[in-house]
Amino acid sequence: MTCINRRDLGLLTLRVGTGAVLMAHGTQKLFGWFGGGGLTGTAAAMEHMGFTPGRESALAAGIGEAGGGALLALGLGTPAAGAAAAGAMAGAVAVHAPAGFFAQGGGFEYPAFLGFTAATIGIAGAGRYALDHATGHRFDRPWVVAVAFVGSALMAAAVVTKRANALAADDDEEEGFAPDEEATS
Repeated sequence: MTCINRRDLGLLTLRVGTGAVLMAHGTQKLFGWFGGGGLTGTAAAMEHMGFTPGRESALAAGIGEAGGGALLALGLGTPAAGAAAAGAMAGAVAVHAPAGFFAQGGGFEYPAFLGFTAATIGIAGAGRYALDHATGHRFDRPWVVAVAFVGSALMAAAVVTKRANALAADDDEEEGFAPDEEATS
C-alpha cells in the first residue's frame, strides 16, 4: 500500500487550482465564456491597448492561459505549461502596470501572482499525481525547463517591447510628429 505524499498532494492541489483559473481566463478570451469578450472582443481590446495585431495577440494570450492552464492542471509537459502561462501573465502584467501594483486599483498584483505560481509549478515539477509521472516524465526533462522558460521570456519581452514602441509612436503622432518628420528635421 502506497502512502499519500503530502508534497505531491499539495502540488496536485496547486496545479489544478491555478490551471483552472488560467483556463477560465483563457476561455473568456478565446470563446467568450464566463462573460468574456471572445476572440473578436478581446482582439479589439488588445488593439486599443497597443497590442498589434489584435487578433493574433488575443489568440496568443488565450492559448497561453487556457492551454497552459489545462496542461498545468493535468500535470502534462509541466515545464512548458508553466512557461507558457507565465509568459501570458507577463503580458497581462504589462497591461496592468500603469495602474500600479494592487488589484483593487486595476494593478498587476493578480496576473503577477498567477504568473509566479505557474512559473514555480513549471520549475518544481508536477509531482507524483500527474500525467508527467504516468508518462515517465517524457515531457518533463531538465532541458525542457530551460528551453521553455528562455523561450517564454524572449517572447514576453518581444511582445512588451513591441507594445511599448507602438504606444510611443502613438504619443508622437498625438503631439503632431510623424515618425518620418522626426527623422528628417
